[in-house]
Amino acid sequence: MSKDKSDTYLDQIEGRNPVSEAIQAGRSINKVWISDSSSIDNRLQNLLEKCKESGAVVMRVDKMVLDSMSESSNHQGIIAQVSPIEYVEPFAHLDNLRKEGRDPFILILDNLQDGFNFGSIIRISEAAGIDLIVIPERRSVSVDAHVAKASVGAVEYVPIARVTNLATFIDRIKEDGFWIFGTDVDAAENYQKANYQGSIALIIGNEAKGMSKNIKKRCDFLVTIPMQGQINSLNAAVATGIVVFQAVEQRKNK
Repeated sequence: MSKDKSDTYLDQIEGRNPVSEAIQAGRSINKVWISDSSSIDNRLQNLLEKCKESGAVVMRVDKMVLDSMSESSNHQGIIAQVSPIEYVEPFAHLDNLRKEGRDPFILILDNLQDGFNFGSIIRISEAAGIDLIVIPERRSVSVDAHVAKASVGAVEYVPIARVTNLATFIDRIKEDGFWIFGTDVDAAENYQKANYQGSIALIIGNEAKGMSKNIKKRCDFLVTIPMQGQINSLNAAVATGIVVFQAVEQRKNK
């Protein structure tokens, strides 16, 4: 039932929060599959009524049918088919932010592979007010039902763009006055001491390999999170949250 995920965000969302957020964000709900159970709780019933009000066709099916349809393995009794959202055009979006007198703060994900990490980063971005997330078109996780589920509905509110070549994109925004920060383990400045003012982009590298050499050499600054434990690594989403909220707090006090 899903379209090619390379062309759209997604057209299937699963779980109560993602479906509820989609409705609240004004997404068009085309069809809803709900577990044909005699014990639907009040929250699920209220959500079902909202789906009906939005014009969705509701189909009651056996839980096994939902299980077979599910891409996230955690549908919570409801799966919805929605109108797909297109990725934003990054430069037009950044131009609009500049016209509003804002210094954009964007995230660039360098070949992130894990859908749960991506969903968590989207959730962090929504909470922190990140202006844009940029991902490459190829060899990278894209937004699907699993990512939407992990974002707990935040995917409805965070602009996401895909670009053909991250290096080319970074070169262009540097020409437009962006400072580029990369997260790194070695030979980097303590993230708490960096200056995050102005238009900035923070690059999050691949979970296993970090940033590629071609991307790393384009960074103006490398920041690291000092750690005291024996395992010198953090989940990509956790590391993103630590640095992002430090930067956001500093930018408030400019």
